Amino acid sequence: MLNPLLRTLVKVVVASLIVGTVLAHFGITAEQIIHELGLSTERIEDYARQGIAWAWPNLLLGSMIIVPVWFVVFLFRPPGKRSSD
Repeated sequence: MLNPLLRTLVKVVVASLIVGTVLAHFGITAEQIIHELGLSTERIEDYARQGIAWAWPNLLLGSMIIVPVWFVVFLFRPPGKRSSD
């Protein structure tokens, strides 16, 4: 599972680097794009903070159920069995 995820992340990073280089060549900056969209860096930071403030309690609440259930399933798995089998 990790290998396809890692490959996808590398592809996204390389594509972002290429597109960023092309945009920089034409003099386009992130600030210009943000301004054209009618946003400001402060507003984007505020949206990010609101998103984290919403997600963090839900993440903790969900993990209080998921982690113990996963642990019990892990403990009672037959010996020698892998999750990929």
